[in-house]
Amino acid sequence: MRAIAYDRFGPPEVLRLVEAPAPRPRPNDLLVRVAAAGVNRADLMQRAGFYGNQAFGDSHLLGLELAGEVIEVGPGITDMRVGDRVMAIVGGGAYAEIARVDRGMAVRVPDGLSLIQAAGVMEAFTTAWEAVVNLARVQPGQQVLIHAAAGGIGSAAVQIARSLGAIVYATASAQRAADVRDLGAAAVIDYHGADFEAEVSHLTQSAGVAAVIDFIGGNYLARNLRSLARGGTLVQVGIMSGDADTSIPLDLVLHNHLRLFGTVMKSRTPEEKSAMVGRFAAGALPRLARREIRPVIDRILPLERAAEAHQKMESGGGFGKIILAVGEG
Repeated sequence: MRAIAYDRFGPPEVLRLVEAPAPRPRPNDLLVRVAAAGVNRADLMQRAGFYGNQAFGDSHLLGLELAGEVIEVGPGITDMRVGDRVMAIVGGGAYAEIARVDRGMAVRVPDGLSLIQAAGVMEAFTTAWEAVVNLARVQPGQQVLIHAAAGGIGSAAVQIARSLGAIVYATASAQRAADVRDLGAAAVIDYHGADFEAEVSHLTQSAGVAAVIDFIGGNYLARNLRSLARGGTLVQVGIMSGDADTSIPLDLVLHNHLRLFGTVMKSRTPEEKSAMVGRFAAGALPRLARREIRPVIDRILPLERAAEAHQKMESGGGFGKIILAVGEG
């Protein structure tokens, strides 16, 4: 089968199209002919060597999410069959024509959603649902700040929070402000030209927001905590700034009874990932089927242009997910 591989850590150019052996399913696996795979920032970090030689799955190939058609079902599975359209999270191996998928990390694609669209759902919306609902516990009428709202997970988080009845404030570039407002944000703060801490104080009349969902880290940390209302929650999903070593105002955390959660999909155990997928399936999937929320796709590139897809993500400025088209979607 065709797949994307690399033989050393480095820039996008290390990615190459190769012939690789197809995976073989285990008793509780699905074998899926991949129609499309989502590109995620964790893929870029893995390619660059951020994780070193840590293994977070059972494939050394890149790719954490996919959509496609089931071509083989393990003997331990009774609720899916060959021909089913599925979207799934995998521990690597999505950048390939055939992937092995743990049944607990796959869901059926809702009617009306193409496999190309479905490839942009699982990582973004499962992570966003975990952050907004399971950790931040956002409630109707609450005010929420979501950073990097034009990105794949950020755009999903905006939609989820809005669908819950929250009032969403978001940060994005001025170029993407209208796009983010179309997703349901009540206000969009230009992170290039405005101080989001001051803007949040103004928007909330100095009361602060109930929750912050952040992907940036670094010097955003203290500003996020100062933007929270008493008893508020900060959910740290990523470190796009690259600055993981930053100071924290502990007096503020203590006196305002703040909560700080960190969450990342890649390093979770299979059991934890399966539980997250279960929460997504119960809460977000019905909203997706009703079109209350939708995948946002920036561009679609063929599998052999994976290096270009990584370059595009690194350069930023897009809106939503980058998708690699692998087969027929």
